[in-house]
Amino acid sequence: MINHLTPPSRQPRARAPWRSTAGLARACARHPWRVFSLWLIVLALAFVSASSLGNALTSSSDFTGNPESEQGAQLLHDRHRGPRPVTETVIVHSATRTVDDPAFKAVVGQTAADLLAMNGLIKSAPTYYEAAAAGMPQASTMVSADRHATIIPVTFVGTFDDVKEISKHVDDYIRTVTKHTGNGIEVLTVGDGSVNQAFTEISSDDLARAEMINLPLAVLVLIVVFGALVAVSVPLVLAIVSIIVAIGLTAIVGRFTDLSFYVVNMITMIGLAVGIDYTLFIVSRYREERRRGHVKLDAIEIAGGTATKAVLFSGTTVVLALLGMFLIPLTIFHSLGAGAVLAAVAAIAGTLTLVPALLGLLGDRIDWPRHYRYDAAVIAKERARERETYHHGLWGVIARGVMARPVIFAILAVALLGAATVPYFGIKRGSAGIETLPPGDVKTAYELLARDFAAGMLAPVEVVVDGRLDDPTVQTGISRFKEALAKDSRFGPLTVEPNKAGDLALLSTPLKPEASSSQATDAIWHLRDDVVPQAFAGVPAKVYVSGGPAFNADYFHIVDTSTPIVFAFVLGLSFILLLLAFRSVVISAKAILMNLLSVGASYGLLVLVFQKGYGHKLFGFQEVPTIEAWVPIFLFCVLFGLSMDYHVFLLSRIREHFDQSHRNKESVAVGLQATGRIITGAALIMVLVFASFATARLVAFQQMGFGMAVAVLLDATIVRSILVPAAMALLGTLNWYLPHWLRWLPDLRIEAPAPGAPAPEATPAD
Repeated sequence: MINHLTPPSRQPRARAPWRSTAGLARACARHPWRVFSLWLIVLALAFVSASSLGNALTSSSDFTGNPESEQGAQLLHDRHRGPRPVTETVIVHSATRTVDDPAFKAVVGQTAADLLAMNGLIKSAPTYYEAAAAGMPQASTMVSADRHATIIPVTFVGTFDDVKEISKHVDDYIRTVTKHTGNGIEVLTVGDGSVNQAFTEISSDDLARAEMINLPLAVLVLIVVFGALVAVSVPLVLAIVSIIVAIGLTAIVGRFTDLSFYVVNMITMIGLAVGIDYTLFIVSRYREERRRGHVKLDAIEIAGGTATKAVLFSGTTVVLALLGMFLIPLTIFHSLGAGAVLAAVAAIAGTLTLVPALLGLLGDRIDWPRHYRYDAAVIAKERARERETYHHGLWGVIARGVMARPVIFAILAVALLGAATVPYFGIKRGSAGIETLPPGDVKTAYELLARDFAAGMLAPVEVVVDGRLDDPTVQTGISRFKEALAKDSRFGPLTVEPNKAGDLALLSTPLKPEASSSQATDAIWHLRDDVVPQAFAGVPAKVYVSGGPAFNADYFHIVDTSTPIVFAFVLGLSFILLLLAFRSVVISAKAILMNLLSVGASYGLLVLVFQKGYGHKLFGFQEVPTIEAWVPIFLFCVLFGLSMDYHVFLLSRIREHFDQSHRNKESVAVGLQATGRIITGAALIMVLVFASFATARLVAFQQMGFGMAVAVLLDATIVRSILVPAAMALLGTLNWYLPHWLRWLPDLRIEAPAPGAPAPEATPAD
């Protein structure tokens, strides 16, 4: 008989193979300084690489496919104007003076002259007065109806491909524009450079503020969970290392392609969330095994074979879920996916190697300022306390209470999550345009432009006619098209610009609505489905509706059509991975359904707060007519992966006890009691991290942060505490069902503790 007062590590036990996470954890713990040296080299390289990331960031997004807007833009590039120019619109406005006032005219003339004198930066800056003197028809569009405002359309030297180089001069440009403000005359600018700068600067400020909120709150939660100060440092080290390494790797990706300026925010958010969560799981298991009597290296090895392996599976699920974003042919999704995947991969790598090395170096000092003596008496006392906790602890009591009435609790949980999901079916996808910026000069300029001219002047509709322009039928088609637009109040005056070869024409018209609004999208589809087919019926020419509003319409359409593909990809791969981890068809299917419930509920609440406006003032959010098009699919990929962290961690403990006792309800109670405090702490940290991003000034971040925080909160409370035990109780041993024809699958389940490790005493059979 084994003496249970003897530390289990002194009993004969099988070593984990080197290829396992347990063997790797032990090796890293035995040679911590070698591991630290390797990670220091990686960090140094990451710092060097990260310094070049800023050159790859942009606020624009491109297609990787070839929709109609892209085809039209390519024709303009190849056969008309060349690469797209960078433009700005300078607005000169006065509440008391009109364009006929000499002082007003002097400000306009001096502003244009100063711009053209900017070291070859500005290609053209025509004024209303010049256009009127030359008898140009567009002169009337350059002055407001009340004659209190005029615009100067500015074109930069260079193209939109050079926007990163041009952005270096935006500050000088803005100072040149605004220096004549005064005497009741206001001079502002809005366009490619100023908008890009505004979004980038606000994004950086939001990120810095979120970091200032995140770290102190995370530290406080970790102190409460661990009850030790040194233990808090390990999760923070992994999170910071993961972020730095991910930014360095992302900068390498940025050498080959442009990246969205959101990518740094994504890396920080994911790096903090998963880095802290993963370490929390492992450090908690290590401390638990030390209190059970295992010596340091054995405790690290057991944690490596259980908690670390659970992290490896859940982290792999996160990565697979995030890979779904690469199925959408839009660079913004590729940017966000790349940043999030690299942050998760860096966190997984650190979990496998750096965390065991830190535990090996710290040992029992991780409990400081507490100090435990792990002798036979303490071990016996700890086991007695553990058995008592398993049977009468808070989470065990909750689990047993739910399992006593599983039908009622299951119905209530599903009904609550289902009710929260209902508003999602009224979602309207869109894009947060300039109108959602916080107060500032750029937004003021945009509001003046929208009020006195047309918001769509910044991104006009560009209809490309590919055909011989000297053909009378082509000219007739253009005339019919012009007549149709003149009858539609959504469109401004139409200009026709033929190319030099006479075989391509650009028909440009500003939209009254903002380019990213739903009204603009409706106007684009009206052109494509009705106006163009009718105007150019029987005409020997191909017609493409392009320009900024058409780009947005194609973007929204691609997101909608790609969503089912992404869902199928993520759900299918997650099911397979869970099947390999737990060798149960029921567990895998149930986990996916539960995660879908929490994600659906977050979608519904997102629509309810932002689109419907319920409670948005309470949270300090903007009420907007649409949900940012990339947010729902991004939330699905990220949340589906992250929610698996808790599910895998909880189920691995349940399965671990079930393999020892074969008692279903007891295993659920033991698993929930063993992980409840850790999962709650980890979820609270994630909620705080995501909620801090919801305090951002950009509405896209507000929506993303709120949606993720709500989903994690629902997942860690209603799903894990109520729905999981209720469903496990209802299904009984069927939870672990694997069809006979699937028995050939490799057994990759989470390893149980080493032989000799005590299990909690059994309770009466279920």
